[in-house]
Amino acid sequence: IRKVDDPGAAPMISPSQGVHLVLDRSFLPGDAAIMVPRTSDGRVMFAIPWHGHTLLGTTDTPIQEVCLEPIAMDQEIDFILETASQYLEKLPTRDDVLSVFAGIRPLVKAPEATNTAALSRDHTIHVAKSGLLTIAGGKWTTYRKMAEDCVDHAATLAELDERPCVTKTLNIHGYHRHAEQFGDLSPYGTDAPAIEESMQVQPSLGRRLHDALPISATQVVWAVRHEMARTVDDVLSRRTRALLLNARAAIDMAPDVASLMAAELRRDASWVSEQVVQFTAMARRYLIRPEG
Repeated sequence: IRKVDDPGAAPMISPSQGVHLVLDRSFLPGDAAIMVPRTSDGRVMFAIPWHGHTLLGTTDTPIQEVCLEPIAMDQEIDFILETASQYLEKLPTRDDVLSVFAGIRPLVKAPEATNTAALSRDHTIHVAKSGLLTIAGGKWTTYRKMAEDCVDHAATLAELDERPCVTKTLNIHGYHRHAEQFGDLSPYGTDAPAIEESMQVQPSLGRRLHDALPISATQVVWAVRHEMARTVDDVLSRRTRALLLNARAAIDMAPDVASLMAAELRRDASWVSEQVVQFTAMARRYLIRPEG
């Protein structure tokens, strides 16, 4: 859009890839996290207790092309494992990695920066001569603040009356101050009691779909009925964290998830097969060693 507005507009973003590895919780027992402020190449390294597992990260690798499903490079995986081995009592290996996933940071360009690690994670707002307002950079965890700043700038440009932001203290759906009391269902917040009740009404749906993850059949049905899940990928990647926590387990669960969804969505056996094939092909990218 900026190029349409101004063909001479310079790129504002330097994409950088960050990789995370998920291990068993035994690698970081307890509730404390570890943060290494400066690794051998100047990056930040962390190990965090995460949904019953251990999350290791991250890397900062400049990339030329942005893709929908970025893939971790071997050197990124090795860097994280080698660095983690210096701080964890139990030394992790590639065989210990349950899932590996990568994301791309939209870092704002800076002429003086020599590498992406030196670029700011903050967002910036640019207003073109035409009045086109562009917000760039930032991250998922600051999306609300980004939206507030963007709207405030737009309101100023349009000379609208100043109004206080209403989203800073707005509780989104599911908010519960003590959600941890719901155990494995804590991510659902205020919806957790309804899910527990549905398990009591139909006990057969209370079964776990895999021994490695606390995800039940009820959660699949809930995702379809209340969270607009329409594919196996929706459920295992986005409504639950199954794929991020344990890729192999997620692949194993796919047929069961597809069958449960098919019953809800009135799909046939061919749909089930197609969903399993599509999800498996995508999920294999989250395994360090794709299986034959």
